[in-house]
Amino acid sequence: VQLQASGGGLVQAGGSLRLSCAASGRTFSSLVMGWFRQAPGTEREFVAAISRYGATTNYADSMKGRFTISRDNAKTTVYLQMNTLKPEDTADYYCAASSGSVWSKSELEYAYWGQGTQVTVSS
Repeated sequence: VQLQASGGGLVQAGGSLRLSCAASGRTFSSLVMGWFRQAPGTEREFVAAISRYGATTNYADSMKGRFTISRDNAKTTVYLQMNTLKPEDTADYYCAASSGSVWSKSELEYAYWGQGTQVTVSS
């Protein structure tokens, strides 16, 4: 599975960005998809996950109400809509794919990773 993330950039606090992650190499609907992020000097952390057909989504507490994960299986793409961005959201954002049947917030459950896209939120 190859994952290509895009959509990062520089945005002011309170602004929005939408990240995309295009997948190839495997039937997309067989994959649970997730987003993680890593700020400089910190460990990678879970952001959101979505089930294979999009029926179930899950978020880290600090992202609930601000971030929305979605997927388009026809386009083999997963999205992360980020609203009301804060400077503490600054990080490299990674999409990940799992062949498991349920979502997980553990990065150990995700075998496939994209290259990361940088998000910088200025105050």
